[in-house]
Amino acid sequence: MLGEEPAAIVEALDTAVSSGATPLQLAGEVAYAAALRVARFHVQNEFIDWIGVLHTFSYANALQQLLKRHESADLLRGVYHGALRIYLDRFLNVPPARLPSTKGATAKGDGEAVLTQYLDLLNRQQQVDEAGRLVYDYVAAGHDTTELFGALAESLVREDAEFHSYQMLEAAIRQHAERSDQEERRHVLVAAARYLAAHAPTQRSMLQTLRIALRLHRGDPVFEEEE
Repeated sequence: MLGEEPAAIVEALDTAVSSGATPLQLAGEVAYAAALRVARFHVQNEFIDWIGVLHTFSYANALQQLLKRHESADLLRGVYHGALRIYLDRFLNVPPARLPSTKGATAKGDGEAVLTQYLDLLNRQQQVDEAGRLVYDYVAAGHDTTELFGALAESLVREDAEFHSYQMLEAAIRQHAERSDQEERRHVLVAAARYLAAHAPTQRSMLQTLRIALRLHRGDPVFEEEE
């Protein structure tokens, strides 16, 4: 799926289909490969190119979810389209960002402390690789992924986030549930953490608007300092 020859990718899919692989199984492999494109996206690329790997990943995730409801020849064609889109995204992994591993863990302290460290990290720009490493270490240490999902969501909603960032988080959480291999599960969450870190911090003006709305709802004075 991550190869350099499109004909070989198509041939591999053909062989898998002939050997009895289901469209749903193949869609799962496409979704994971798409997640790796995000996880390996190098920060030397143009910032706007994040959206390219995000679109491929969100497409692949949506296709897999659709195939869980209904399988057809047309949807199988979509698997091929997704695989070749992953091929087209290959230049965004040149050079590939290094994937974290269980060696050289950087996350210190209990799970709550690590999540606080993650949120603090996203208060600064250009913390993409560091965020990915921190999330990888958190999961590898066996901490609660539900708490991690909450921290990832918090890091998203406090920003002036656009629709694509929500797509990224939703697809990553779904793909984490789809995978059985623990390393693959960590990789999809690394992809989400890196994407969210790349798009933080923002001006957080939406958060300020929410605070004003809450004060108005409570009947508090808006133009006076809170005690």
